[in-house]
Amino acid sequence: MTRPRKFLAAAALVLGATSVAASPALADNHAPVPPGAEAVAPADNHAPVPPGAEAVDGK
Repeated sequence: MTRPRKFLAAAALVLGATSVAASPALADNHAPVPPGAEAVAPADNHAPVPPGAEAVDGK
């Protein structure tokens, strides 16, 4: 096995191990959804405006 292939194989193993180790931490940071409700992302892809705040376009 050549040196670049060894490096690529080692990098793939490190990335795979990192993703496996990080996946439980990422799963704990999900938004809670009540039982029976569907988890649907907002359709407009914009950050929500907090209550009482005025939107940028004044609406």
